[in-house]
Amino acid sequence: MPSSGSPAGSDRMFCRLVDEEDQLDHSPDVQLNAHPLTLLMTRGPVRYRIATICLTTMCGILLISIIAISAHYKGKAAGGAAAQDVDAMSATISKLQQEKAELQSELAARAAATGGGRHTGLADVEVKESGPKTVAPTMRVAPTPILCPMEWFLFNGSCYYISRVSRDWPESKSYCESKGAHLAIVITAEEQTFLWDQLPRGHWNAFWIGITDGHTEDKWIWVDGTPLITGFWEEGEPNNHIDEDCGYIVKTQVLERVAVRSWYDAPCDMYRRFICEKEMGGARSTALPH
Repeated sequence: MPSSGSPAGSDRMFCRLVDEEDQLDHSPDVQLNAHPLTLLMTRGPVRYRIATICLTTMCGILLISIIAISAHYKGKAAGGAAAQDVDAMSATISKLQQEKAELQSELAARAAATGGGRHTGLADVEVKESGPKTVAPTMRVAPTPILCPMEWFLFNGSCYYISRVSRDWPESKSYCESKGAHLAIVITAEEQTFLWDQLPRGHWNAFWIGITDGHTEDKWIWVDGTPLITGFWEEGEPNNHIDEDCGYIVKTQVLERVAVRSWYDAPCDMYRRFICEKEMGGARSTALPH
């Protein structure tokens, strides 16, 4: 008996499969009772292609249906929102018209109560509805900064010059005037302290200022003719020891000396350094610069 793996056995098995397929194709029960897709899938490659086409067509129809339904409901939602917006706008317009009518009535009543006056009609209402008037901002012009000449110091609207050479009091006065200035007039303790801080220390560093009692003894006046009110004399000064008619500031190496007690009197023909002052505009102040 030949084995199942022999050529003769293989031929017989192939014939048997062919016979079964033919029986399946011609069996009335299969043709009548099988599902259409099952029937198509049992008929070889052609049946597979037909089944694939059918499934694809059904998927396309389903997708189109879903898109159409979504568009339908979306259109309904948009239409509803638009309708709501229209209703809200209509209500707002009606409210504004009502407020306008009430305002016109109130203005007319006020005009009648005051017995006339300026006409307050629709034009006034329209001005109110148009919003407040725009007022142009006021431009502030910044003050021009004060610039002192080279080697001059600024304090409280004045420029000060501390000389490096020595002259007598009249020559010092003339030099300051040639620069459009005058010998320093020191009014406040703040101004006195400022000048004192600018002076160098030394054995006896003395600087003329614009004060003298040359016209009347013990009646000290400034170079501009105003009388001395507050002075910053050292204790025991002025003493008019030897016809001392001009005043000066002194700053030494003695640290105990202070600015507000540093004035002395001396003969006007002595040679000393000096301090010029030039007003640059603005009132004097009693405050130190910041």
